[in-house]
Amino acid sequence: MPARKIKIFWSLGAALVGLTLLVGAWMGWGAQGQPVAKRQVAEATSCALPAQTAQDLHPGMVWVPGGSFELGDTVYPEELPLRKVSVSGFWMDRTEVTNAEFAEFVKATNYITEAERGPDPKLYAGLPPDMRKPGAVVFVMPREVNTQGSPAQWWRYVPGASWRHPGGPATSLDGHESFPVVAVTFADAKAYAKWKGRALPSEAQWEWAARAGQTQAAKDHDQPRDANTWQGIFPVVNSAEDGFLGLAPVGCYAPNALGLFDMIGNAWELTSDAYKPGHGDSGDGPPDQVPRGMGPGTAAQRVIKGGSYLCSPDYCMRYRSGARQPQDDDLGASHLGFRTVLLAPGP
Repeated sequence: MPARKIKIFWSLGAALVGLTLLVGAWMGWGAQGQPVAKRQVAEATSCALPAQTAQDLHPGMVWVPGGSFELGDTVYPEELPLRKVSVSGFWMDRTEVTNAEFAEFVKATNYITEAERGPDPKLYAGLPPDMRKPGAVVFVMPREVNTQGSPAQWWRYVPGASWRHPGGPATSLDGHESFPVVAVTFADAKAYAKWKGRALPSEAQWEWAARAGQTQAAKDHDQPRDANTWQGIFPVVNSAEDGFLGLAPVGCYAPNALGLFDMIGNAWELTSDAYKPGHGDSGDGPPDQVPRGMGPGTAAQRVIKGGSYLCSPDYCMRYRSGARQPQDDDLGASHLGFRTVLLAPGP
């Protein structure tokens, strides 16, 4: 199997979902058998966020006071060692960046994302023809799953997939302006943040904001009830008890104590920190896996946080503030988004 494909599957293999479910969720389809209240949520294309006032210093953002806390967790080896860190106060987007917000950026700058441009042929000359085309990673439901086999059973690189078409060319953003933008890379997210006069959060900033004042690790190990995660037999059955089969519009679930929405579940979120090698096997691939043929120690992957709608108790327990996972810098995925931070005086 080509090296790029192997690395894609390993670096993203923490969660999986059928393409039929993904497209169904993108079209707003509900899951049969859900309670009526849940079906109403599953058909929503937006959720009502609490109004902000004209006195807000930075509309759309929440103030996160500084503090010291224990970074990391104890569920997977890459979360160790636990370590004491401190962060200064900062502002953070109260939701993941939406399709509508990213579209404003693209309209203003004519920016073209990496998924729309495709891989650099000089770097990846040995790729098969389809993987030389612009695209991103999506999921395909396997007919059968060999539990000891490769994540290649369910991950697919889909030509034509991008932030405009997150499930592939047949999908679109029509009616999904309030959903998180996905299939963006580290460079794409960084460009958006710069345009806004902001930055991507560090791992410590993100984790401290997600904990909302909780200083000790190992306090949020249970699958959250009020977040967009996977319920059912993974990867073949998602009961959608949380109201959605796939991504949800931002703000459909209760915020944390700071007023931040969807810090856990829905879409993984990029941080500015490089993923450090030597943290052990995360369950997504060999611990000595290096990014796309590059040498050891290269910063070709970033830490992503928060888990996504694909995380479940029986496969990916990364719906926790202390969880972390690597993500290739130049690869977009249909369950990966971001939010920004601003270093400015507090209220």
